Amino acid sequence: MLMRTDPFRELDRLTQQLMGPGTWSKPSVMPLDAYREGDDYVVAFDIPGVTADAIEIDVERNMLTVKAERRPVAKADDVKVELSERPLGVFSRQIMLADTLDTERIAADYEAGVLTLRIPIAERAKPRKISIGVGSNRKEISG
Repeated sequence: MLMRTDPFRELDRLTQQLMGPGTWSKPSVMPLDAYREGDDYVVAFDIPGVTADAIEIDVERNMLTVKAERRPVAKADDVKVELSERPLGVFSRQIMLADTLDTERIAADYEAGVLTLRIPIAERAKPRKISIGVGSNRKEISG
């Protein structure tokens, strides 16, 4: 038998039961982290218990959309569920990407329940030096 000690977890569970699982028309939100690592912008989504074939990643213009569906695990006829807290249904998240990112070269990796997207910084957005020619003297400006 499992014992629960966190009263807020019970509130979360009740809220999930009242609102129902996420559907394709009204998905639940999935948590994420976003950070820059070198020349890549990295976005990591927490979606444990989801198989890779139940994840959809779309980019339209600069809008990145990630959808995932956590399906119930098939149980034998003699199994009696004592406690069920893990949410099921559809999860989704949309992020507006900056024009400085190269959406044509997004790489996706899914491991240990974390979907990691690596989006390269576009070449046109990287700092570069511009030469200025004035007569015979040339100066370089970093920009």
